[in-house]
Amino acid sequence: MSLDENFDAESIGVPVPTDGLITESEIEELTSVIAETAAGENQAEEAAITLTEDDLRGAVEAILMVTDSPISVVALAAALEHPVGDIRNAVESLRRDYNGELGGAVRGFELREVAGGWRIYVRHDFDWAVKMFLANENPTKLSQAALETLAVIAYRQPISRGQIASIRAVNVDSVVKTLHSRGLITELYTDSETGAINYGTTELTLELLGINSLEELPLISPFLPDNSSNFDGE
Repeated sequence: MSLDENFDAESIGVPVPTDGLITESEIEELTSVIAETAAGENQAEEAAITLTEDDLRGAVEAILMVTDSPISVVALAAALEHPVGDIRNAVESLRRDYNGELGGAVRGFELREVAGGWRIYVRHDFDWAVKMFLANENPTKLSQAALETLAVIAYRQPISRGQIASIRAVNVDSVVKTLHSRGLITELYTDSETGAINYGTTELTLELLGINSLEELPLISPFLPDNSSNFDGE
């Protein structure tokens, strides 16, 4: 049997013989692949059509819970394959819900628009609770990687994770999260152009180091190979 020249079987993962002929077993495999592909597309379309307003809001909330940087409404719409207007309404509904504007209690967290995107943050009114929790956690010794990262932040703040990684030449995502969870660093601001979060040290870090301000940090330039001073804090 000759394969129709307008049909590209290779595009869906079925090899086509070089002589243009296809066997009965290959026809069965091709039919099965086509059926599975069509079924998957139908399921995706049904999911998009039958997704209720509450389900969509829950889906948006789930994404916001796991992202560690502001995410735009357009990015959310693309991920969930829904109109931007529907996503914007879901985000606004969540924001109002967290603020207690829909009849419920004010949550301990809030949804903020930062650098063109949305992200869930601890509500300022409950910062004290987080500090108490961190203060009562069982202290464990910081790893060498964490200490080196903390030193980079202390001397070069404000600084983003990308800049820290560039200096240390390794991925620092998990280390930064550890330092942040310990209350040793804090998010100072988000760059309006890149959306990158810039970090700095906290009062707790100064307290643990036994100094009153960053100006009291010892100069490290004398210990650098090129005796450079541009790494020391301003």
